Amino acid sequence: MKKRPSLLQATTPIFTILLLLGIGYGMFHLRIEALLITAVIVASIVGKILGFSWEEMQEGIVEKITKSMPAILILITVGILIGTWMFSGTIPMMIFYGIKMIDPNYLFVTAFLVTAIISTFTGTSWGSAGTVGVAIMGIAMLQGVSLPITAGAVVAGAYFGDKLSPLSDTTNLSSAIAGSNIYEHIKHMLYTTIPASLIGLIIYFIIGKSTYTSNAFDKENIEFMTSTLTTMFHWNVLLIVPILIVLVGSIRKYPTIPLMLISSITAIILGVVFQSMSLENAFLAIVKGFNVNMITVSGFDAASTHEAIQKLLNRGGMNSMMETTLIAFCSFAFAGVISKIGCLDIVLEKVNEKAKSTGSLVLTTVLSCVIMAITTGSSYLAILIPGELFKNVYAQRGLHPKNLSRTLEDSGSIVVPLVPWSMAGVYMSSTLGVSVIEYLPWAIMCYLGMIIAIIYGYTGFTIEKNNSSSNNKTRYENFN
Repeated sequence: MKKRPSLLQATTPIFTILLLLGIGYGMFHLRIEALLITAVIVASIVGKILGFSWEEMQEGIVEKITKSMPAILILITVGILIGTWMFSGTIPMMIFYGIKMIDPNYLFVTAFLVTAIISTFTGTSWGSAGTVGVAIMGIAMLQGVSLPITAGAVVAGAYFGDKLSPLSDTTNLSSAIAGSNIYEHIKHMLYTTIPASLIGLIIYFIIGKSTYTSNAFDKENIEFMTSTLTTMFHWNVLLIVPILIVLVGSIRKYPTIPLMLISSITAIILGVVFQSMSLENAFLAIVKGFNVNMITVSGFDAASTHEAIQKLLNRGGMNSMMETTLIAFCSFAFAGVISKIGCLDIVLEKVNEKAKSTGSLVLTTVLSCVIMAITTGSSYLAILIPGELFKNVYAQRGLHPKNLSRTLEDSGSIVVPLVPWSMAGVYMSSTLGVSVIEYLPWAIMCYLGMIIAIIYGYTGFTIEKNNSSSNNKTRYENFN
């Protein structure tokens, strides 16, 4: 007979994964995959004690992995996109003109603003980071600007649109699960997102002005890099077509994977036409990623290519995302077991019992979302489970549902890229070439928003009541 977990049993797997990843990964830099599997073993032992069979726990794992497959497929497709955009010269051209146009003193500010605009228009944080984000990282690398700070600004900007775009899946999910209108939700999000973003921009501006000092060596180095890129690729305005396909298609809500594949096919055609690349190398770029050895331009010697250029351009391909996919499978295995045996339900119920005032309710919601983000690594679960748990509590206390939807997004989906073993964290790290631990302090908007939300909860500022209890009751019954 299956038993309900005690608080000790429910928290054992969660404390285990926090200790394993905090000490094993954070201090000793052990492989995340092995640490996650160890946590799965501990959770499975707890499950056996509670009376669950391995087959039942395996069902939980399969369910979680099945739900994650669309995200994993997108992840692999992004690898194709980066490889083919390098092949066509699209990303190199963005880097080349970005170096010419962007002042290194304002690169951090530019990194945030550009990715924020793209993600708001497209509704995708991964897409904006994997396209313009990669180009901005290349610019930072060539200009000698801090890569961790640049990556942090890119991640923060990418998730700005993930919070505020009506095209974003998490924006729609947060408003739907809480029972608020999506446009009311977005408007309410501005109270936390705009201050957090402005503070981040001020910090980026100050650090950018104080840390970067131009010198003759830097100018010579940049000139050498740009002249090398000019030798390697032929620039043409049509190279922006793959970018336009993704942007326009995202705005028109076309399916993500077919859209990126169409953009990749277009990039291959452009690479063959304008860069004189071979079709054989195009398929290599799809699978193994782009390599400077593919370039056959007269006067260019791939063997003597500067190491910085190789590091800049040799990337992309499906293979580059396989490690990320493996970590995702291990993470969802842990999430599947602890969900199946009921650990998360017990923990969140106990957390909910502590919420007495509006401030403590908001704080409890934030903590619940963060716990979910850390233990499951899923932005969807970090929104869905606390949302289901707290929506009736907010309704009973006469609070407008947009208070809940805002808090869910401030502390759910936006925190996930700051978790090193989450799918979003691994994606951002592998795509931008900077570890989560390094860029985490600089993704300012991603964690400052939930701090502001907690302050609002205790002060009452922007916390709106529901005027009609009857309408409120009906609204929440419809979502139960």
